[in-house]
Amino acid sequence: MSTTPTTSIASILTQIKKNEITIDEAKAQIRLLRFKEISRVARIDDHRSERTGVPEAILAEGKSSDDLVRIVQACLAGGGRILITRVSDAQVGALRSGIDPCPPVMELNERARTLVCARDAGTPEKTGGRIGIITAGTADIPVAEEAQVAAEEMGCVVDVIYDAGAAGIHRLFPDLGSLIEKGVDAIVVAAGRDGTLPTVVAGLVPVPVIGLPVSVGYGAGGKGEAALLSMLQSCSVLAVVNIDAGFVAGAFAARIANLAAAARKSA
Repeated sequence: MSTTPTTSIASILTQIKKNEITIDEAKAQIRLLRFKEISRVARIDDHRSERTGVPEAILAEGKSSDDLVRIVQACLAGGGRILITRVSDAQVGALRSGIDPCPPVMELNERARTLVCARDAGTPEKTGGRIGIITAGTADIPVAEEAQVAAEEMGCVVDVIYDAGAAGIHRLFPDLGSLIEKGVDAIVVAAGRDGTLPTVVAGLVPVPVIGLPVSVGYGAGGKGEAALLSMLQSCSVLAVVNIDAGFVAGAFAARIANLAAAARKSA
C-alpha cells in the first residue's frame, strides 16, 4: 500500500504563502494527496470530500471480505469516518473481527445495509443543511434510509415521511406542510412501481426534489424500470438518480442543502 501524507491542501497553501515551499514542491505534494493504492485492488480518494463536498463511500457489494477489511483499515488509518454501503452480514462480521484495533464506532443500519466506522466517537459536524426524505411505500424504506445515512454523514438534519404514496395521496399532505415549515433545502422522494410520487411532490414544494426510483414491483416494468422512466418523463421539474441509488440521492440532496446553508451563513 502506498502511503499518503497527512498534509492537507490548506496547509500546503499556507506553506506557499509563508514562502516555505516552492510552487513545484507544492504541486508534488498535492499529487501525493490524490489517492492511496491498496494491494492493487483499490484506490482510495482521501480528499474527495475536501474537493467536492461529498465523502468517498465504500461499496461493499462485489468485494471479498478480505479486500473490504484491507480497504477500511487503510481508510481508518487516515482518521475520520468511513461510510460502507450494501454491506452483508458476513462482511460486517469480518470487519468487526478483522480491523485492528477495532474502531469504537461501528454503526450498522440493517435496513439500509450501511455501516459507519470511525476511530473518533464523535458525530459529523452539523452544517445547517436540512433535507426531507419521503417514501411512497414501506418497501421503499431501505433505499431511503441509505439516502438518510449519506446525508447525515454530510452533516445534514434529515426529516422523514414514510408510506405516503399516490395510491393514498391524502396521507402525504399533513406531513408535507410540516416538512416545508421546518425549512428543508431539498427533498428526496423514493418510489417503486409506477414512480408517481416524486412528480406530485415536485409540483407542490418550493425546494429541489430528487426522484429515487426503487426496485419494487413486478411484471412488465418491474424492478424499478417503470418508476425510473416515469420520473424521467415527469412534467414537474425533477432531478432523477438511478434505480436504488440511495447514496447518490442522499449525497446530492445534502450537497444542495450544505451549499444553501453556507449561503445563509455568509449573507
